[in-house]
Amino acid sequence: VIGSREEGIPEGWMGLDHGPKTTAALDDVIKSSKTIIWNGPPGVFEMAPFAAGSKAFCEACVAATNGGSLTIAGGGDTATCVAKNGVAEQFSHVSTGGGASLELLEGKVLPGVEALTAA
Repeated sequence: VIGSREEGIPEGWMGLDHGPKTTAALDDVIKSSKTIIWNGPPGVFEMAPFAAGSKAFCEACVAATNGGSLTIAGGGDTATCVAKNGVAEQFSHVSTGGGASLELLEGKVLPGVEALTAA
């Protein structure tokens, strides 16, 4: 692990995944939540060296679902991450519509839903 909350990310480096301390903190929060709405992977899961955080996020969400929580993964990258980790069927709902999903949750009227409702 290079960098920390206290030290930051060194000059010339990028944050491509989170480390074990963040994984543990997120694990506790996710597993104790009743509703999880996930939009955007926490790491560059497409590259094996930076996939651990996203995999741990998936596993925590599955544990939360198994504990009775509502888990929603939204957005193309998030849906791909969940599928790549083989846990899509273990989420309450997976959608490729990231921005649209968030807008729907905000109470905005989506043109496609409006058209279908009016039909």
